[in-house]
Amino acid sequence: MKITGARHEAFGAIRKRALTQAAGGTAAAPKGDSTVFLGLTEAELTPAVQAAIQTLLAEIDSLRAETARLKARLAEVEGLADRDSLTPLLNRRALLRELGRVQAFVQRYGAPAALAYFDLDGFKRVNDRFGHAAGDAALKAVAERLKDNVRESDLVARMGGDEFAVILVQADLGVAEAKAQALADAIAGEPLQFGDWTAPIHATFGVCEITPETDPEALIARADAAMYARKRARAE
Repeated sequence: MKITGARHEAFGAIRKRALTQAAGGTAAAPKGDSTVFLGLTEAELTPAVQAAIQTLLAEIDSLRAETARLKARLAEVEGLADRDSLTPLLNRRALLRELGRVQAFVQRYGAPAALAYFDLDGFKRVNDRFGHAAGDAALKAVAERLKDNVRESDLVARMGGDEFAVILVQADLGVAEAKAQALADAIAGEPLQFGDWTAPIHATFGVCEITPETDPEALIARADAAMYARKRARAE
């Protein structure tokens, strides 16, 4: 195996440092010692062996650097896997994982938490009338409005299409209903603009309590059902 980046440090310095570290930071071995270094005595540390040890230590340094690089890349990839491809929000996969964590917190500390689910009203008309580029711009604007109007401890995700979800921690149903209404008002606060067009946009929401014994997918379905019940009530 070809090793690149090998250091050309004097072997004596390498040995001294290694012995010092092995001794817990104290001075190097006393005079005339036959201290074993990497299993070898002074007599066995010939120039050829010293060169081999230097190469080995360089390999270790190279492997450590490569491991650090791979860990950083893995963290980057995992972060991308949790992000929605269009907006600066979490995706459904990440929201499911975070729901599980919040459920564990609720179970352990008895703190209230809720899930709010949003669906944009008449969003298909935006796509049909102005095109998908305008629809994407509308989704990004909604994402920003949601993100800008929650606490740092809350989590916002795009669930797909024109549906969004918000995990509200330290919020019972009453508080969560009021907060969801405030978020819906923020979404509708001003018309969306894209190029020469202007269009109002509104969202309907549903809220459910996050309980530790309920499957995260079932919690999403429960909040989604509450949202559609609100839509039906509004249409009647």
